[in-house]
Amino acid sequence: MGIRESHTFSAWKWLGFVSAVWVQTISGNNYTFSNYSDAIKTLMNLTQLQLNNLSVAKDVGKAFGLLAGLASDRLPTPVILLIGAIEGLIGYGAQWLVVSQKIQPLPYWQMCIFMCLGGNSTTWMNTAVLVTCIRNFRRNRGPVSGILKGYVGLSTAIFTDLCSALFSDDPARFLVMLAVIPFAVCLVAVLFLREIPQSTSVAAEKEEARYFAIFNIVAVVVAVYLLTYDLIGSTNQVFSLVFAVILLILLASPLAVPIYAFVKSWRLVGFEADMERQQPLLKEETTSPPSETKEIITEVAAAASADDATVLVEKTKPVIGEEHTIMEAMQTWDFWVSFISFLCGVGTGMAVINNMAQIGLALGHADVSIFISLTSIWGFFGRIISGSVSEYFLKKAGTPRPLWNAASQILMAVGLLLMALALPGCLYIGSIVVGMCYGVRLAVTVPVASELFGLKYYGLLYNILILNLPIGSFLFSGLLAGYLYDAQATPTPGGGNTCVGAHCYGLVFIVMAMASLIGFGLDVLLAIRTKNIYTKIFNSRKPKKSLAASNGQ
Repeated sequence: MGIRESHTFSAWKWLGFVSAVWVQTISGNNYTFSNYSDAIKTLMNLTQLQLNNLSVAKDVGKAFGLLAGLASDRLPTPVILLIGAIEGLIGYGAQWLVVSQKIQPLPYWQMCIFMCLGGNSTTWMNTAVLVTCIRNFRRNRGPVSGILKGYVGLSTAIFTDLCSALFSDDPARFLVMLAVIPFAVCLVAVLFLREIPQSTSVAAEKEEARYFAIFNIVAVVVAVYLLTYDLIGSTNQVFSLVFAVILLILLASPLAVPIYAFVKSWRLVGFEADMERQQPLLKEETTSPPSETKEIITEVAAAASADDATVLVEKTKPVIGEEHTIMEAMQTWDFWVSFISFLCGVGTGMAVINNMAQIGLALGHADVSIFISLTSIWGFFGRIISGSVSEYFLKKAGTPRPLWNAASQILMAVGLLLMALALPGCLYIGSIVVGMCYGVRLAVTVPVASELFGLKYYGLLYNILILNLPIGSFLFSGLLAGYLYDAQATPTPGGGNTCVGAHCYGLVFIVMAMASLIGFGLDVLLAIRTKNIYTKIFNSRKPKKSLAASNGQ
């Protein structure tokens, strides 16, 4: 591969990553249910249990993400993106028709189907993005996961703040955004997101680190900008319009990285031409005699054949850290420890996110948009910080990534207990803590799965782990929160109910805090069991650094 071709591939890889960031920016629509759930509850005269089961139907859509995982090894990335885009347009479009009262409220079972379609749409988007980008940046899986999952965390705040700024929190217009914007963004990403041949040089790895630093900085600026808007609020229409325009410019700014990469590759055209003119002379000076070259090739081939034969004889099943099929992964203790600990982390987080509107009303807050945005923005910080920090300590000290999940579980338990006590300001603190810990869990688990079980079947493996989202939503939101809330609620005319006071969700928070502590214990166990794997990863990177240093002398 020539110098220019190498840099051109690099530029296309970064353009694909920017399009992946945009897809993730709009694929957090699954976490926005609280923005329009109250409108659906009122229009359809639902109890809290019925409303929570609608949110469960939305999350059950993620269970069908197994189809996206299976398709990721058989269909090209653009097709996977298109399937997700079309599903989202249908699912959220139908919800918009109901909430805007363009049609009569649909039967409950039909609303469940459209909720499920909307939820499933994001699994296709996420699978296309994560699988492609993890394979394109194999040596920087932590930052890739942190940045991409971070933008998913910001997605809810972006949708919420744009709707607040432009449409005064109108739930019908909010649903139009959820239906149309992801569809349009996926159509753009179809043109650029694909797997790109890898470069394993030290220079390429350093270049990736520099570019990821730029993406991190831009993401933090976007998060701080959104947080500032949430604190200041919209003062007038002109201010809101200016906010929206600046936000869109910030989201487009990562394009500077692939543009710079393309310019850099074009500048190398002349340099490569000079190299080609000098190539005949270099060949005469450096080429080994034919007999010597043939002898070296023969020795290498013989050694490789011997190694392959040894592997065939000795290897009966893969060990942790090697490529696993799905069945081989599911036959290990580490898979199930990871699976259940993931359930404890994301299930409790999903319950808070899905019930945020009713939690806020129960604790005396008429407007809960600030809490939805806080959960989203701090979820972003949890994702992006944990991705980069876990990668840093892995490279510097071989620290097992599951330890960061364990730390998040402890903090999650503290946040849930604070909300159970219903102290003044507890929902502000609880929203921040739950959002951040939920973000850590999602960002860290992505590279952990690839490091323990390999990348070959990663698309399907990722979607099996994501089954914890609908399972956790059903257990903690549909059953636990739904039943306990209805037990405390007062019936309202028309068939619904309402509850005000700390008692509405107090027991729910305590039970979920206990589940978080169980998750903490499982994460510590997984960190102990996988310590040798992360030590090997740490040691495997040291010789390359030493070699690079010696070559530079």
